[in-house]
Amino acid sequence: MLARDMGVNRRHFIFCAAALALAPSAAAAAPFSSTRMTVEVRGSGRDVILIPGLSAGRAIWGSTVRAVPGYRYHLVQVAGFAGEPARGNGRGPIVAPLAAELVRYIEANGLRRPAIIGHSMGGTLAMMLAADHPRLVGPIMVVDMVPAPAALFGQNPDDASALARSIAGLTQTEGGRRLFSSLVNVFAPQSSTFRTADPAVVGRAMNELAAIDLTGRLPAIRAPLTVVYAAQSARLGPAADRRYRRVYAGARSARFVRIDNSGHMIMVDQPERLQEAVRDFLDR
Repeated sequence: MLARDMGVNRRHFIFCAAALALAPSAAAAAPFSSTRMTVEVRGSGRDVILIPGLSAGRAIWGSTVRAVPGYRYHLVQVAGFAGEPARGNGRGPIVAPLAAELVRYIEANGLRRPAIIGHSMGGTLAMMLAADHPRLVGPIMVVDMVPAPAALFGQNPDDASALARSIAGLTQTEGGRRLFSSLVNVFAPQSSTFRTADPAVVGRAMNELAAIDLTGRLPAIRAPLTVVYAAQSARLGPAADRRYRRVYAGARSARFVRIDNSGHMIMVDQPERLQEAVRDFLDR
């Protein structure tokens, strides 16, 4: 009788143990889900978050990921950019909520001080994370972005805001689409993803960027900071050097990497040079 009871108890114990092993842990983090962005993970190794710029999608990092293997890349796609539905970015603020979602993504996935590489608006998000959450992120690379983004869109924040309002007010008419395409061609003539972005989302994001100035927050960035920037030619390089060193003067120990003969979309104009810069950044 005792032996039979022990056999029953043993089988019951094994069954329970197997059930617990197969059941999802109550303490495990739920899969990350967001209406503002999606993330695609590629590769394995040290974690690196790649954030595209205004209007662009994760595809802009494709050649970089292929050229610099050995890392686990987290490729961000912002809702409303590159043909993606606006979803959670359809109304209200965009930039600050995206920064909050990136923090949530890092925490939900248990990433330990991931490196962050951001182009244009993605660079702004990278700096925001590094300044506001210094213990959460590792080294950051800002690609062709300044602490006060209005300089990229106009002479001053008011000019940039006026431009952003015009973009946000575009209708879905053929004339509106042509106007939007002519504008984004200034920033990335080779990138078709810009033409499929939601003009209203782009306009609101630009309006927010025009009001952002992270100059005073630069000293709060403790992580190693690399700033990659474009110069249209080697002749114009010294002027670009002076500009970027001036606007990043408040950073603790920024490294500067200039890439000549390139426009704003360095990954399109000079992909091999950018890949070299990324490889060197991650090797450090």
